[in-house]
Amino acid sequence: MSSTVPTVRQINWISTVPHLIVMGSIIFIWYLLFPNESVILGSFTYLVLSFLLRTQIPKIHRKGVKLVKAEEFETAIPYFKESYEFFEAHNWIDKYRFVTLLSSSRMSYQEMALANIAFCYGQLGNGEQSKAYYTRTLEEFPGNGLAKASLSLLKSTEKETIV
Repeated sequence: MSSTVPTVRQINWISTVPHLIVMGSIIFIWYLLFPNESVILGSFTYLVLSFLLRTQIPKIHRKGVKLVKAEEFETAIPYFKESYEFFEAHNWIDKYRFVTLLSSSRMSYQEMALANIAFCYGQLGNGEQSKAYYTRTLEEFPGNGLAKASLSLLKSTEKETIV
């Protein structure tokens, strides 16, 4: 089932190198114990580990995403705010997410949380709050193309309503 809400996933391909190192290390450990089944056991262990890390640590963020997909934007905002605060307090988890979460995402969870809050406010018709959060996203993460494009769109709609 396709989502009616736009989703952006940017991959940081260089982060696959640490993933391969982690997987290789796990396979090697299994090789020491069970040489014939090491590849299967190591691959399975890596998959389970990556699934658990990606679902349990950013649990609050994932709840917000589920709510956005259900178009419950107002309910999702507090979850994204809590996610932002968690990853701000534990910045090292987000900064090194390619190892701590086995995530290849180019966007940090803090960056995603701010952009999602802005998106939710936009969907609720609160252009001022949406603009404020997209601006904040750009202040904290200047390379965020999503925030740049969204602010341009918001500014173009402002010009149309003035005319």
